[in-house]
Amino acid sequence: MSDPVGHAARFLCDAQALPERGRAWVWELREHGRPLRAFALRYDGRVRAYLNRCGHVPTEMDWQPGEFLDAEGRWILCSIHGATYEPADGRCVAGPCGSGALTPVRVEEHEGRVYWYPSRDIQPAHADAPAAESPP
Repeated sequence: MSDPVGHAARFLCDAQALPERGRAWVWELREHGRPLRAFALRYDGRVRAYLNRCGHVPTEMDWQPGEFLDAEGRWILCSIHGATYEPADGRCVAGPCGSGALTPVRVEEHEGRVYWYPSRDIQPAHADAPAAESPP
């Protein structure tokens, strides 16, 4: 399974590991060769994924491991300065992030599994990490 420019899908997690508006799945990757984490969460039935880096100050945002949403499960919050993001598209809606946005990571859900797609700038944490097997 690959995208139109040939980036092979990488298995991320089983779909059931992402409850609606619940704990996110966090994983390691590299952006421009630098180690970084990303997170995937389910919001309004769809899996969304972003780099775990606030648009205001480049720091990880979860207030507990894998916890990104506010108490009502409505917004993604940065635990450092309270920057508030729309889960559906990652855009800043309040706080010090201004007109910024979270950096998306392409994900797809297929037959009970979630996959992510590396890009030119965002790559697996380890160069030898295997690509996902193609779904049947």
